[in-house]
Amino acid sequence: MRAVFKYKTLYFMMFPILAYFLIFSFYPLARGLVISFQDYRLIGDRPFIGFDNYGSVLKDPAFWDVSRNTLVIGGGIFVINFILPLILALSLNEVASVWFKKMTQMIVYLPHLFSWVVVGGMWILLLSPDTGIVNQIIQLFGGQSVGFLSSDRYARTVMILTSGWKEMGYTCILYLAAIVNINPSLYEAASMDGASRWQKVRYVTLPMLKSTMKVVIMLNILGILRMFDQIFVMSNGAIANKVDVIMMYTYQKGILEFSIGPATAAGFLVIMATFMLTYATRAVIRYDEG
Repeated sequence: MRAVFKYKTLYFMMFPILAYFLIFSFYPLARGLVISFQDYRLIGDRPFIGFDNYGSVLKDPAFWDVSRNTLVIGGGIFVINFILPLILALSLNEVASVWFKKMTQMIVYLPHLFSWVVVGGMWILLLSPDTGIVNQIIQLFGGQSVGFLSSDRYARTVMILTSGWKEMGYTCILYLAAIVNINPSLYEAASMDGASRWQKVRYVTLPMLKSTMKVVIMLNILGILRMFDQIFVMSNGAIANKVDVIMMYTYQKGILEFSIGPATAAGFLVIMATFMLTYATRAVIRYDEG
């Protein structure tokens, strides 16, 4: 009890933060859970209907279609966002010119600062079949114009690569920060043993990045099922069946069709799936072991 009074100032400072999370995070979450079990209407009674909303979602073929799209696109983004930043970070670490390294870091980090409204609109213009610079370059070399955002063949690949392009700089900086903290004596010892540059990367740098890799994996896993902004901006009717994801399904149900109960149920299915996926990943990579 004495400790409570001793640190009362700190507890008082924590109160606004706790209140914020209670009002804007935990209460909406609890309210949403209740709505998922109701036949929700704006006016009139809102009777509890048990698991009917969950049943209707799980029986809906469209839900399983968007779930498949989510796993394919999310899995591709997961791989791209893990491998490309690592390669870029290792490459920049080998660059001797400090100004070039800093300039490159700034350039690749810039897309992360912009919203998907900006980035998506930019890529829509770049990949346009008529005026897009990408297709103009293809035609310049004698190729045919490609409908990158109007063809089922390329739609998923475009979503994966553009997401990797946008977030690559942020993850790269995480890797570079970890590389900077590696003890230089490890590289000196490797040089004395006659290790080549590649051997230093393989046997010194990569093992020392193990903890950072685990953090990157967990961050990417948390986002696999929550994609929305990119798909909302870049999707269109021609490719919707290949790129619409679960969060687009909840938007369609909740906002456009005003089926609040099923939409909320779908949202909680995403939460539960994310929790299970995160827990399984945490166990597989042994996250707590460092």
